[in-house]
Amino acid sequence: MINIQRLSITIATITICLFWTSLTLAKEKKPKPPKNFPPSPLEITVPDPLLPTSANQPLSEGEKNSLSAALDQLDREATAKLQAGDTQGAFAIWNRELRLRRYLGALAEIQALQRVGGVAYTKNDKEEIGYITKRLQAIQKQSQQTSDLQILQALGEAYRQVRSPSLAVQVYNQVLIIVRDSDTVKEVDTLKTIAKIHLDWFDYPSAATTYEELLNLVSNNSDIEESLKNLAYIYDQTKQYQKAIDARTKLSLVYRQQNNITELAALRLAIASDYEALAKKSPALVDEAFQNYQEAYAMAWELRQYVSAAEALQKLVALYVASGQTEDALQTSQILLQAEERAANFYGMMNAYEQIGKIHLQRQENQLAIAAFQKGLELAQQLGSETDQFTQQIDKISGKS
Repeated sequence: MINIQRLSITIATITICLFWTSLTLAKEKKPKPPKNFPPSPLEITVPDPLLPTSANQPLSEGEKNSLSAALDQLDREATAKLQAGDTQGAFAIWNRELRLRRYLGALAEIQALQRVGGVAYTKNDKEEIGYITKRLQAIQKQSQQTSDLQILQALGEAYRQVRSPSLAVQVYNQVLIIVRDSDTVKEVDTLKTIAKIHLDWFDYPSAATTYEELLNLVSNNSDIEESLKNLAYIYDQTKQYQKAIDARTKLSLVYRQQNNITELAALRLAIASDYEALAKKSPALVDEAFQNYQEAYAMAWELRQYVSAAEALQKLVALYVASGQTEDALQTSQILLQAEERAANFYGMMNAYEQIGKIHLQRQENQLAIAAFQKGLELAQQLGSETDQFTQQIDKISGKS
């Protein structure tokens, strides 16, 4: 008879052996990662029927013209596919076009890469952007010793289209070396481009350095104004309020030369805001904030710019309240009401009445507070706005809640 126990042990042993053998085989047969990634579609070297058989030699002008016309047609076909919703098909055609554009020279290829790169960015096609950026870098490497400004500027713009700011700045710095001390106009234009790239990508320190450099080069008011405006903005963003004030003070000289009172009024408002920010750490500077808000309001009122005047008056009221000067706050609030009325800003009037009511309430002038809240309530009802903020205050003062 068969020994059942011995048979069970034998089967178990065979099972275990088979299990370990299968593991070993699986381990040995584990697929290895590819040694190379698939090539970029821009680097495929398969012969293309659009190329002449003599493509190994430089193309003649006639051959270039024919190829250029054929590639323009490919661009139109790709655009049509994109508009029809076939994004993948569109980029397949564009990649073929880009592969062939290099036969027309570096500039033609870069301009095509820039165009298609812009489309790839709008479609958030990161893979395509990667292919194009890699190809641009290859061209840049080949052009390191070039002094051809047209090619370098095209490269820089192409990098901007695919949102590679650091690579763009590298190229424009190369341009800067070429034009510096020989062509001031191009030097200024290049610095403007570099500064804008830094600013657009929130590299505020580099942008500030470049705009400061620009100020030492430019002489016309338009360029000075642009540089100072951007510097003031940068310094506000980086909370360097004194530097922002300095930039705006220089800018005010430009506006005074132009007798541009409109811009001066807006500038006073911005300077006042900077002083108010500084006053949080240096309370003595609050007087500068008051003075500049008052000047901003007076200038705007004179120009009948009641919206701007109201903005300055709102800031003044808040500053008076924060300083405990409630009488001045109330008087300024009355002027604010007139400004809002002249600006036909009924929401502004409603908010002004609310502010007046709160100031009266702080001064324990309950009846005057109720009167202000009541006027605010009437405006809120007319505007279809939220009325609870007024009714609750009125009820609370009247002892109804």
